[in-house]
Amino acid sequence: MCDDSQPEVELFVKAGSDGQSIGNCPFSQRLFMVLWLKGVTFNVTTVDMKRKPDILKDLAPGAQPPFLLYGREVKTDTNKIEEFLEEHLSPPKYPRLAARNPESNTAGMDVFSKFSAYIKNSNPGMNDNLEKGLLKALKKLDDYLGSPLPDEIDENSADDVTTSTRPFLDGQELTLADCNLLPKLHIVKVVCEKYRGFTIPRTLASLWRYLDAAYAREEFSSTCPSDNEIHIAYATVVKALK
Repeated sequence: MCDDSQPEVELFVKAGSDGQSIGNCPFSQRLFMVLWLKGVTFNVTTVDMKRKPDILKDLAPGAQPPFLLYGREVKTDTNKIEEFLEEHLSPPKYPRLAARNPESNTAGMDVFSKFSAYIKNSNPGMNDNLEKGLLKALKKLDDYLGSPLPDEIDENSADDVTTSTRPFLDGQELTLADCNLLPKLHIVKVVCEKYRGFTIPRTLASLWRYLDAAYAREEFSSTCPSDNEIHIAYATVVKALK
């Protein structure tokens, strides 16, 4: 039940291949995570895009999931929905989720584009270079996660802090930056393993610390689509090397 001060909140996300389960959509997962982390009472409805249900025509004609019903207001733009939730579900009742360090919002930004170029390439002669490009982007993210943030450095301490042990992009807690990056990283991991036999190297220890910490959190692991849904979504996207 919702209390009087909070409007009813419903998130509409892309359905999977069976028309009911959670489908592969990093934007849907991003907002699912934001609402869960806010600790707000909300419902999730999966939308089967193959059938174009009436609710889509009634609430958000022409829109693709995710979209949000907040009371009687319909919101359809992912970035604007995130801003709206951060503004309306705010302290003291709800946690602020914005990252404190601006760099956390852009860390790992180029990973997904390098991944896309890598899996959409059909020329075997270009595969190694594109794989190196992806590795370079992953290494850059690993470097950020391994470098201490300002609040991890004690200026009064004689010991120099040269490495970070934080679990997430911006510190000890998941933030909007993680909600944006983690769903994409999960896709990269699952698709590369399945279609290119490529796994994120264990030598990227800070990146693996991050992924392991994220998978241990229900807000992330329980909002992930199944690996099979990701495989189905990318079956027609990935190009065979020939």
